[in-house]
Amino acid sequence: MNHIPPQVRLIDVGPRDGLQNEKQPVPAAVKIELVHRLQAAGLKEIEVTSYVSPKWVPQMADNHAVMQGIARQGGVRYSVLTPNLKGFEAALADRPDEIVVFGAASEAFSQKNINCSIAESIERFAPVVAAALAAGIAVRGAMSCTVGCPYEGDIAPERVAYLAGLMRGIGVQRVDVADTIGVGTPRKVQAALEATLKHFDIDHISGHFHDTYGQALSNTLAALELGVWNFQSSVAGLGGCPYAKGATGNVATEDVVYLLHGMGIETGIDLDALVDAGQFISDHLGRPSGSRVARALLTKRQG
Repeated sequence: MNHIPPQVRLIDVGPRDGLQNEKQPVPAAVKIELVHRLQAAGLKEIEVTSYVSPKWVPQMADNHAVMQGIARQGGVRYSVLTPNLKGFEAALADRPDEIVVFGAASEAFSQKNINCSIAESIERFAPVVAAALAAGIAVRGAMSCTVGCPYEGDIAPERVAYLAGLMRGIGVQRVDVADTIGVGTPRKVQAALEATLKHFDIDHISGHFHDTYGQALSNTLAALELGVWNFQSSVAGLGGCPYAKGATGNVATEDVVYLLHGMGIETGIDLDALVDAGQFISDHLGRPSGSRVARALLTKRQG
């Protein structure tokens, strides 16, 4: 427990990862308002949108309008997902602080998701990373399926180390260790993080845990024990898991903040303002917040 960091920085992925699979279109003005509420609540890193073909992800077709509509706040890092050079070139006009490229630790997932091997997928990203670094834009690498895959089952830590090494090799500056389908448990998550540490130091690794089996907070604690101080989460628990029917996806930012504050760890986030941000987007989507902490605090307020 002596490695537990005194402060943690969260990256809220709700506006991008959380909303991308929503069937109903969410207007750009609502997405912009969500970003404004998140930064007002104290979030210092927000994943805003992605530059993918609107044919594949219609929800993100308004990427330019959203990025250009945000009243940027000093000290906040705005990141975007760029799947290829075309996406990066489109993103460039909107001046993101960081781009996100991605790869899977599972060969089967890589083949089914983007029709190529892990090595090929990273090779495709090499020019994107080079272009971003040349433009003075930071680069993060999202490593999916680091503990389990819907097609392969358990993923060996060696596969995670292999992917981390490939990402390091093309110039990626920091990586997310993601339990994409939420099957991880604490020891497995620690093994994936330790494998990543062969190529990136603790300051350049973040944890991204899904709550499909209710393990996300346990896995967050397991990562904290290794000294990880950067995590991804999604306000109101936005973002389902497309591979497990009816399952939840991203861990809710509110739940992670409650855990951290309860442990005396600083986040710089105002939990009440964060709950309001989650309620704002949940109201728009016409459903209750996916955060248990938010639901409990909202009930308490009514009482």
